[in-house]
Amino acid sequence: MESAGIATVVIGSALDILLQAGTPRIVFNDLPLGNPVGKPFDRTMQHRSISAGLDILYSADAPGTLVQMPHRWADDSDWQENFMAVREEDKALLTQLGIENREARRQNKAKGLFRP
Repeated sequence: MESAGIATVVIGSALDILLQAGTPRIVFNDLPLGNPVGKPFDRTMQHRSISAGLDILYSADAPGTLVQMPHRWADDSDWQENFMAVREEDKALLTQLGIENREARRQNKAKGLFRP
């Protein structure tokens, strides 16, 4: 898209992947995956992330711009060690949730409620 003259910005939280992919303009939030613009319901944090993306979209002269946001998920970094951790005591519940999810998707597909 960049070569066609369409400037792009990615707001993300997996900096190593964004850099490896050669993403032209990055707004980086060191937050859990799935929350690239900020904490759920934290409109101020989300607004700041979107604003930073729009700012570099308009101000960056060329690809290669990285803006690291100061946002924090918690006061310490313990969440990084525990994020998406599967503990032995959680395995049975997670297995059951997976079974239920697959069944719900199967039923939706039978009703024609799926993405082709």
